[in-house]
Amino acid sequence: MDVQERKNILVTCGPGLKDYLQAELEGLGFEIVSSHPGSVVTRGSFIDCMKLNLCLRTAYNVLYLLKEFRCGSSESLYKHINKLPWENIISPQEYLCVLSRVDTFSINNTMYPNLKVKDAIVDRLCKKTGSRPDSGPDRNKVVVNLFWKADRAWIYLNTSGVKLSDRNYRKMPHKAPLRESLAAGIIMATGFDGSQDIVLPMCGSGTLAIEAALIAMNKPAGALRNNFGFKHLKVFNKQLWEELRCDVRRTIRKDALRKRIIATDIDEQAIEAARQNARTAGVEHLIEFDVCDFADTELPTGAGIIVMNPEYGLRLGDIEPLEKEYKRIGDFFKQRCTGYTGYLFIGNKDLSAKVGLKASRRMVFYNGNIECRLLKYELYKGTK
Repeated sequence: MDVQERKNILVTCGPGLKDYLQAELEGLGFEIVSSHPGSVVTRGSFIDCMKLNLCLRTAYNVLYLLKEFRCGSSESLYKHINKLPWENIISPQEYLCVLSRVDTFSINNTMYPNLKVKDAIVDRLCKKTGSRPDSGPDRNKVVVNLFWKADRAWIYLNTSGVKLSDRNYRKMPHKAPLRESLAAGIIMATGFDGSQDIVLPMCGSGTLAIEAALIAMNKPAGALRNNFGFKHLKVFNKQLWEELRCDVRRTIRKDALRKRIIATDIDEQAIEAARQNARTAGVEHLIEFDVCDFADTELPTGAGIIVMNPEYGLRLGDIEPLEKEYKRIGDFFKQRCTGYTGYLFIGNKDLSAKVGLKASRRMVFYNGNIECRLLKYELYKGTK
């Protein structure tokens, strides 16, 4: 396999994050071939895939296209996959995981294509090398993805392996933490880039604050990960990878931030978890943590951004006490946050009415299977 060959690269993401992922790709200089709910297609080489794995904040997986073909049966699927030169890509000493998404009339059992792809790969390797790799569901080594719709099929190398949203810094998750890629998307949606003060009451285990600090530093999201799918492929070049990491490190802003990142929570254990996670991420020195009620959070004078992620009343807490809490949030915004732009991330639209403020914008996100909104409030003194 030629690591310099430019092919389609499918980058997947969580629902609601497509536009932010597309903006990231364009910011890194990649062309957009097409975009779909949950994914964006760009073009590049296998080496480009390594860079995307290191830098992207809102992505799940970076998939490098090996082959697209017409496919009308499982026998046809096997033949096409078996013809690929897997002996040049995968060592038989590696561990293989096959994932598939299938929507075709010829298959009733959606797990069957996984088996056919796995058989095609290991049979080829056995014939060419005399050995067969182990295989199973673990995604921390070699991962191959099949997409099969109607009579078309696509086979990809999953260069990420485990989802990129696992940054490897959250050693102490508190209650119902946000996925890191979602937190990054929320911070990006506020327009935060490190040139503004940002305040994060109800910070929980600190994911929003940590992602804000990583953005402010321009520190790559994958900097803390030691394992990626591409590292387990025969075409992986360690020297090229280290050179790429050095190039990206040069763009990190190591000087002190011009503005403040403040994160608070009334739960002392939450703040301890947030501190530890920030320490692991290498950004503890950038975040001012405090244990207090959200209404007592210190706000720097002047303009800034305030982001809150209160309980939804779906997985945590009960609706009635939360109604009073949301009213308190509205009072806090009105009385103490004038001059700021407020953002409220909610998963219960009924509770948002209790805030008592009119949102200037509503952005759709998903926290797992919960449809959420990021509500934007322009917090003026008096009337606009």
